[in-house]
Amino acid sequence: MPGVVPRYERGPVTREVVELILGGQLVEARGAGKVGVAAAGSKVVLGIATKDAYPVGTNQNGTDPLTGLANVNLNPISPYVAVARDGFYDKVKYAAAAAFGQKLKAAANGQVTPFVSGTDTPDMIVGRCEEPLGVASGAVGLTYVGP
Repeated sequence: MPGVVPRYERGPVTREVVELILGGQLVEARGAGKVGVAAAGSKVVLGIATKDAYPVGTNQNGTDPLTGLANVNLNPISPYVAVARDGFYDKVKYAAAAAFGQKLKAAANGQVTPFVSGTDTPDMIVGRCEEPLGVASGAVGLTYVGP
């Protein structure tokens, strides 16, 4: 078909957000092509947010501390976020300690936690720990997103 341009490169897909998302959080599908922060044990994780994003309609104007007058934010944060997945490496916060190479699943607040074989189902796996020395609970570490 002459009007179709093939896509040869893979990259993050941009999605509209339904809540405040911080770069490095796991995000999940929230209907109608939108995303939100992934919940613990989510089976609909789409990937990692590559930047911060606010939902449409969020007032990002502040108040000037000297005059008390409202300021207009000339550089608001976008209501869209690029969601990276399948073969992407990024720093993510760990809700529990994980060893190098250990498979991961979603934890609360868009964090990751170790996958428990025999207890968790395989469709919960979002990636694996890529920090050579592992990651302590509450720390941020390199994570591979994908199967």
